[in-house]
Amino acid sequence: MCLAMPARVVELREGEAAVVDLDGVCKTISLALVDDVAVGDYIILHAGYALQKLDVEEAEQTLALFREIGAMP
Repeated sequence: MCLAMPARVVELREGEAAVVDLDGVCKTISLALVDDVAVGDYIILHAGYALQKLDVEEAEQTLALFREIGAMP
């Protein structure tokens, strides 16, 4: 089963790429599906693509729940 996970954008790259922090794991992803993303924003990540921007509070609550159930990488 695949989950869409909240991740924080830590670096913008050329084109439609960015580096995100997924609870301590850095990964290069595509921003092709989302507009106006900035460093520090949280996004929903699935299969290497940002699907949408996410409110900071909601992202932190979701990450805490994933940690609690042991679903973080």
